[in-house]
Amino acid sequence: MEFLGLGIEDAIPDAKTIWLFRDNLAKHDLVKEVFAHFDNYLREKGYIVEVGQIVDATLIPVPVQRNTRQENQEVKEGNIPKQWEEKLHVLRQKDRDARWVKKKGISYFGYKNHISVDVKYGFVRHYVVTDASVHDSQVFSQLVDIDGSEIWGDSAYHSTDLEWALARIGFTSQIHEKGYRNQPLTAEQKERNRIKSQVRAKVEHVFGQWVMCLGGKFMRLIGKTRVEAAIGLKNLAYNFRRYAFWERRLIIYEF
Repeated sequence: MEFLGLGIEDAIPDAKTIWLFRDNLAKHDLVKEVFAHFDNYLREKGYIVEVGQIVDATLIPVPVQRNTRQENQEVKEGNIPKQWEEKLHVLRQKDRDARWVKKKGISYFGYKNHISVDVKYGFVRHYVVTDASVHDSQVFSQLVDIDGSEIWGDSAYHSTDLEWALARIGFTSQIHEKGYRNQPLTAEQKERNRIKSQVRAKVEHVFGQWVMCLGGKFMRLIGKTRVEAAIGLKNLAYNFRRYAFWERRLIIYEF
């Protein structure tokens, strides 16, 4: 209501209307188009990727599925268990796209929001949604903005091949170095990582805004199509808030 300038006396869409609108955006794959349209607007206003970018990913939990081992195996193979097909009301409640992943000894079920954030202004420039089992490095190439010159990321993205590829396309890599068994990081490498973290930490502001201002990460949605649309809209809402922040600073500065 505040965003649209509506008062209590105005005709306000109810939750069902908003849900159906979001569902239509998802079905017609329009969220990324809207996201890209606003990003173009930002660039036209002068908010371009000048310094560099940070890549990272966060887990998006969804309701856990109470399936048998056999049912999970069939889903992984791309099949629909026969008992689900016979009961459509059960099938509608089954998320066949989400996957399990273990992080620091804890298991999570859901998806991942992979993002690229520009260092200077903090806008989400690109995002990719996958199931939780996809490793962060697998979608790296889809997140890189060609306008950048440097790129930051945690050690999950580090590899010799990636470092070579970034150098070939003219990027300066600020990705954290990784220690290996029988080959731990040296004190010098740890210090370099610490310095890189001072910039890389800016990406956490996005996920912090999700938790503090945008309703959190947990999503009560079924299927990647709907989850991807909801994630895209939250990334867009974050950019709206970030744009308002910079515009207010500009007004204060001019005053």
